[in-house]
Amino acid sequence: MRILYLLFPFFLLLIQGAAGSSLVPGNKKECHKQKGYCGFLKCSFPFVTNGKCSRFFFCCKK
Repeated sequence: MRILYLLFPFFLLLIQGAAGSSLVPGNKKECHKQKGYCGFLKCSFPFVTNGKCSRFFFCCKK
């Protein structure tokens, strides 16, 4: 029974992380639709990472 007290906060963290994951672009089409571009590993200076296009490419937006 003691393990349930330890698993409950972990379960809440998983739910919280999954709740907002659909708000960021998940592929190249969504990134371009939101007026961004796909940059390799990082974004250049005035742009910030907004999501992922693929494994090594990130969606960059101003």
